[in-house]
This record gives sequence, structure tokens and C-alpha cells, in this order.
Amino acid sequence: MNTNLSIAWSKMQVMLNHFIALLPNIALALLVFFGFLIIARLVKDLLQYLLRDRLHTQNLKVVLGRLIQGAVILIGAFIALSIVMPSLKADDLVQLFGVSGVAIGFAFRDILQNFLSGVLILLTQPFQIDDQIVYQDYEGTVENIQTRATTIRTYDNRRIVIPNSELFTNSVLVNTAFEKRRLQYDIGIHYDEDIDQASQLILEAMQETEGVLEDPAPEVIVVDLAPSTVNLRARWWMDPPRRSDVLEMTSKILKAVKHKLMTHGVDMPYPTQQILMQTQGEQDQESLLQSPRIAVPANPSAQ
Repeated sequence: MNTNLSIAWSKMQVMLNHFIALLPNIALALLVFFGFLIIARLVKDLLQYLLRDRLHTQNLKVVLGRLIQGAVILIGAFIALSIVMPSLKADDLVQLFGVSGVAIGFAFRDILQNFLSGVLILLTQPFQIDDQIVYQDYEGTVENIQTRATTIRTYDNRRIVIPNSELFTNSVLVNTAFEKRRLQYDIGIHYDEDIDQASQLILEAMQETEGVLEDPAPEVIVVDLAPSTVNLRARWWMDPPRRSDVLEMTSKILKAVKHKLMTHGVDMPYPTQQILMQTQGEQDQESLLQSPRIAVPANPSAQ
């Protein structure tokens, strides 16, 4: 028993002596690795600074900067390991990172998937930073495209974090992908009104509104014969197509159209319903049928 304890103690002393002997190498390896971290950050910033006037897309600058930063960090890790274990060869390092990469890939599959999706988003550029996008129930301005997720600021000043894999594999509506955007709004007129006259008045109202583009030209088309109105669709183009500009332009158009139609006496009715009050007795029913019907608004609170 004492022999076994002495053998174990001897082995522990040998391991402790090896660890103490490796302490200077470990300290030097850590210093080298942290130095490469700093160098990687400086190289990334320098590369983005040099490419600020050469590349027009911010996404490509971000991708190149992150790839260079990752490569420098990987080189630093190789050098640090070679300092700690001088007998370790390059082939052994490649095999070590290969086995470790497979294990890490299974353990952090979602993280790697989001990382690769983020890199592909930055390279293919389906949308860019400062674009306004719609994803499912979320809508806002792209603040940042990170390696794991994309952050969006909503129009009411809230932040949404969406994993990159979802944005890469699902449909995303980009409202600011092009310089021009077409807007539309349905306007109802009475059946007794002249459709051509009302269409011309709506068209004039859009043409007189500041900010409506002449090319493509605005237009008015008939889209529906509703129970109480003839619905005309006003369509116009604007630039730029950002959310605040869309709301402001729509407000201007609606004010101008309402003023133009009311000035020329064009009726814009609201939906009505006919209510038949029934009472007991055939005589009461006949007298009620002979009396005029009552028309009340579909939404009395609108009055």
C-alpha cells in the first residue's frame, strides 16, 4: 500500500515539475495570443479604413474585415500552441483542429449555422445596413448584421434580434431596395357621380402634390363596385421610399384628394344599412312595409 502511494506521489511530482517548467511557455503563449488578438483588431480596422473609398457596399467591407481578423487569430492560436508544446508539428496541429472542429460543429451547430448565414448575407447582400425590411410580423430599419444575428430597430424605437439563419432561409421584404416605390389608396365615390370626372380630379390632386414623381406618372383605375360606392384606386410613385416619407406623402395625397373632390361637389358616401322593424300582426306589418325605410350609418359612431 505504501509502495503504491509512493509511486503515485512520484508521478504527481513529475507532472507538477513538468507543469512548472511549462509555466514560462504558457505565459509567453498567452501573451502572444493576446497580442495577435490586438493585431487582428488593428488589421481589421486598417483594412476597412483603406477600403472606405474603394468599395461602395458596407457589407463587403465587414466581411473582408472579419475574415482577415479570423485568419490572424487562427495564426496566433497556432503559434501559441507551438510555444507551449514545441514538439507539436504542423500536421499534428491540423489533425487536432480537424477533430476539434467536428466536435465543435456538432455541439454548436446552431451557432455555426447562424455564423455562416451571416457571412452569406454580408456577401450576397439581399439587404444592407440602414435598409428597411419586413420579416414576418417584424418591420424596421437594419441596425447591424452580426455574425450570429441581425438587429432591427422598429419604427416605435424598439430593437428586434433575429437569427441570421432565419433571415437567410425565409422570405424578407426589403422596402428600400430600389430608389422609387409605388404607393396606392382606394377612394370611394357615389354611384351617381361621373367616374371620369372623379378620376381626373384625383389625378390632378396627385399631380399637384409636391414629391409625387412625374415618371412613372400617377394613375387612377376602377378596382371595385362596392354595395354603396365605386372604388377608385389612386397610384403614385415617390422617392425615397422610407417609412417616414411614405406616411407623410400618403397624408398629403389624401388631404389633397378630399379637398379636390369636395370643392367640385363629388360625393364620397359612407356605407349604409337598411333596417326593417317587424311587429306582431299582419296589419302592422303591411303598414310598416308601406312606410319609408330608415337608412342609418353602418358605423353610427362615425357621425
